[in-house]
Amino acid sequence: MVVHPASLVRVHRAHTPRGHLGGLVTTMGKMSGTHTAARTPAPSTRAEPAVLMSAAPAESPVVAREDQAVTAVNVPWNVVVWDDPVNLMSYVVYVFRAHFGYPPAKARTLMLEVHERGRSIVFTGSLEEAEAHVSALHGYGLWATYEKAGEN
Repeated sequence: MVVHPASLVRVHRAHTPRGHLGGLVTTMGKMSGTHTAARTPAPSTRAEPAVLMSAAPAESPVVAREDQAVTAVNVPWNVVVWDDPVNLMSYVVYVFRAHFGYPPAKARTLMLEVHERGRSIVFTGSLEEAEAHVSALHGYGLWATYEKAGEN
């Protein structure tokens, strides 16, 4: 059964002496007839100052470009694939081609670098991209990490 919200709230004039303000009673309940009543307080006669609020800040701070701190967001990150004794070289080439879309020659060059030097930087980009690539490479069964560019 669908009940319209307007049918749940009713406002009645309470039985109050003439001239008395604040005699409104609000009833809420289900359509079955069960009600709860609450008397609204009489409005205050004293004047209160109006408060104006805004979602906009009073002043927008101006930050010079050179004052911005260097954070992990705007620093390039490398994705490093490490040599492991488990995966075949042909499989590593397949992963580089399938995941990164590298041409066969570049995928093979990166695979040989992993095999001969023990590691290879296969991608450089933002931290979020590096984390996503490392997670995907783990899904393929490769050993991969990420590091800040220029630290190696």
